[in-house]
Amino acid sequence: MSFLEFLSALFGWVYTLSWSLSFYSQPLLNVRRKSTSGTTVDFPFINTIGFLAYLVYNSVFYSSPVIRHQYALRNHDHTPTVAVNDVVFAAHAFVVCAVLTTQYFIPSLWGFDRAPGTRPSRLILGVVGGSVVAVPIITLIVAYGPEDADPKTAWAWLDVIYTISYVKLLITLVKYAPQLVYNFRNRSTKGWSIWQILFDFVGGILSIAQLVIDSWLQGDWSGITGNPVKFALGNVSMLYDLVFMAQHYVIYRDDDSTKDSERDALLENGDDRRRLD
Repeated sequence: MSFLEFLSALFGWVYTLSWSLSFYSQPLLNVRRKSTSGTTVDFPFINTIGFLAYLVYNSVFYSSPVIRHQYALRNHDHTPTVAVNDVVFAAHAFVVCAVLTTQYFIPSLWGFDRAPGTRPSRLILGVVGGSVVAVPIITLIVAYGPEDADPKTAWAWLDVIYTISYVKLLITLVKYAPQLVYNFRNRSTKGWSIWQILFDFVGGILSIAQLVIDSWLQGDWSGITGNPVKFALGNVSMLYDLVFMAQHYVIYRDDDSTKDSERDALLENGDDRRRLD
């Protein structure tokens, strides 16, 4: 094993650990505060769906001979850059996000009082609804297409998996928006765990670094163009992370304890402040 191969493997497992740790800080903070106030239900709800899509995408890319063959046909006989740690990460993320979602939809299970705004916004429901429609449409196109169609140029099962991956990408593009707006309207990040952002930022850097190293080792940058979701996820998430860090450490820095009670009252206001419609 060369140094770059070792570095790629190391980065892969470290970013998996960093991203995995990021999922625990919010539910643990909610448990400590016995409340989900200060956060939106949109984020955990759509994150669960997004990571389900990501789990399907990674699992199939990693294990399906058909999908790997079709990928090779379109990418100069190179194999997908999805690694086993990607599958492990996606599975773990889906489970933890699903558990976090129950804190909003079934607060009594956790001994929480029901916080205002436990309904997903119309924006998030629209994204979910569009995704639910898009994947079956592409599946039907492939299923009823010509049996002798060339998967290199025609619709193929690879395109179904790509569509599922784009669902995850779309969700990543919008999932943080409700929380950013919520923080802005309430001029506070109280209740929103900054640790999930810090871990996510580190994971994003290492994820992109691993993808670049793998593509360099293969001698072909289709490792990035053929796996756009992994590349885009790291970049988009890091941009959001920078904004959240600016909100937490600069714009709405909580350095005046006398404002806490005012913020708590604001966070417990009606549903309108939680929704991004």
